[in-house]
Amino acid sequence: MSEQHFIQKIEQAILSSFDKNLAIEEIQEGVFLLVLDDFDYEIYCYANHIEQRIQTQTSKQCVHLDEDQIHQSLDKIVARLKGIIHCETKLFARNTVVARINKKVALEFQEEHHIQLPISGKYRYGLFYEGELVSIAVFSGGRKMIGKDENYRSFELIRFCHKNSILVIGGLSKLIKSFAKDFSANDLMTYVDLDWTQSSTLTTLGFEEKGRIEPQYYYVRNNERMIFKAKEDALLLREKNGEGFVKSNSGSIKMVLEL
Repeated sequence: MSEQHFIQKIEQAILSSFDKNLAIEEIQEGVFLLVLDDFDYEIYCYANHIEQRIQTQTSKQCVHLDEDQIHQSLDKIVARLKGIIHCETKLFARNTVVARINKKVALEFQEEHHIQLPISGKYRYGLFYEGELVSIAVFSGGRKMIGKDENYRSFELIRFCHKNSILVIGGLSKLIKSFAKDFSANDLMTYVDLDWTQSSTLTTLGFEEKGRIEPQYYYVRNNERMIFKAKEDALLLREKNGEGFVKSNSGSIKMVLEL
């Protein structure tokens, strides 16, 4: 598929979903900037052969999208953009019921509504509105921490997402409180994707930034991606297969909540 095809694809999806004017500019070969009227974000789209993110010179928040993601997860991308622009249906957490959910339900929900690869985790919680699952949170098992009391346990929030086009106000807070109560968690860590935001609203829940994580690398083939910590491993797989692309993301922010 040509570069113009994937840009036309996201252009059509955005124009059909938002009542806003859209400007598109190829700022360098294979990198396209999309700007919506009255939208404090800039959207950067990268053709398959562009490996690294560009250095932006803007005070606005930025979203970085790869060609394979646009082909593979366009509906999820548009739904998340709607969340940023506040075009979604709003529910209040006080009107929902929190409950444990099983691995199958959690994986299927992520497959339908989360842009990243589904992860089962160790513990899974959901919010239900009138019997319908509208948000989930996936947590790791507890870990002992060096320098902490023997009974101190740290957990990770691995995945959190709403149903497409729905925002549950106070939803994450309610899920975290239920989980922390059940497992006597002392702290909760998570990672914020720098491809979608350069500062985290999790600070409003009490999370604090504890550092930045280096970009991860991907091997992309037929719009499917495999993740690697080391660029060399992704390059070796591309060399072995004789096709595909090696890509990197923007890295992430490590956030920790003391409970």
